Amino acid sequence: MVIQSFKDLIVWQKAMDLAKLVYQLTESLPKNEEFGLKSQMRRAAVSIPSNIAEGRKRGTRKDFTQFLRIADGSLAELETQLLLSEDLYEIKHDHLIESLQEVGRMLSGLISKLKADT
Repeated sequence: MVIQSFKDLIVWQKAMDLAKLVYQLTESLPKNEEFGLKSQMRRAAVSIPSNIAEGRKRGTRKDFTQFLRIADGSLAELETQLLLSEDLYEIKHDHLIESLQEVGRMLSGLISKLKADT
């Protein structure tokens, strides 16, 4: 399959699914987290597919790799926030953590492939 758009990337599609799950999950956070953890989690989740898309559109392998690393950093940020929300509010996110780990593996694989092809 020829990748013509960032939307063709499975990692971008999975990251979009993850972001949607985070939006659904954060609806159950208490009202006092509206501008705290809820907002932070949503921004981190949206940052992942956004950086994949932006990096792909930049046109160079080096830029794409850098934006994939930024997406991976946002993934770690989101995982930290999920773990904190689990500790604070006893919300179980097993399905979300699995999705997060899958996206992480895909990002790492793509970064490794891009580095190996240079």
